[in-house]
Formats: sequence, structure tokens, C-alpha cells
Amino acid sequence: QVPLVESGGGLVQPGGSLRLSCAASGFTLDDYAIGWFRQAPGKEREGVSCISSSDGSTYYADSVKGRFTISRENAKSTVYLQMNSLKPEDTAVYYCAAAPRYGSSCPPLGHFREYDYWGQGTQVTVSS
Repeated sequence: QVPLVESGGGLVQPGGSLRLSCAASGFTLDDYAIGWFRQAPGKEREGVSCISSSDGSTYYADSVKGRFTISRENAKSTVYLQMNSLKPEDTAVYYCAAAPRYGSSCPPLGHFREYDYWGQGTQVTVSS
């Protein structure tokens, strides 16, 4: 059973918006920092954003800062990634991941080996 499930991906025109969701299966997200990553064909996995569970601190890659917003709704054990002003270079498979070894804090952005629970990913395509 996949511990995390992403949803909300799809095809959108440049300048459009999407909201990705990350839900837990079999455990609660409330206690863990949750990160979003993306991987485009032929490229390395890139850390996009992370939100802590202790104080809700958020972190963003420079490439998405000001356009993407990460948030969490503990009552629904769900983390969201609101993506606005999308660009073709945002096209990728997006994954959410949990880092229980870090407790409530976020690992350094992009350090994907610090994350132990992963979803299967959701495709985001930005194209006209």
C-alpha cells in the first residue's frame, strides 16, 4: 500500500493554475514535515517545497518562489501545493514525501534521501 497519494495534476495552459493534494494512507501527516518534489524527463529530481509540522514553516526552490504555495490541513491529513502562473518548465511528475526521521522539521530542500515515505506521483503538463 502506497503511504502517500498525490492528486490534482493535469494539463494546463501557461499562466494557469493547479492545486496538488497529498493525502496519507495508513498514517497521519500531522506529525511530519512534508515535501514536494518534481522530476522532468531526463532531469534530476528537484526539491520544490517543504512545510514543517511544528510551526508551519515553509521553504521554496527559487524557481517556484512567489508562484507556488504549500499549506497543510491537519484535520484532513492533507498537504496542498497551489501552483500559479505555471510555465512550460514546470512540466514534470510531482511527488510528495514525508520525512519521519526529521520529526517535525524540514530536511534541507532537495535532500530527497532524507524522505522515507513517497507517493506515486501526479503528472503536471503546462502547454498551449
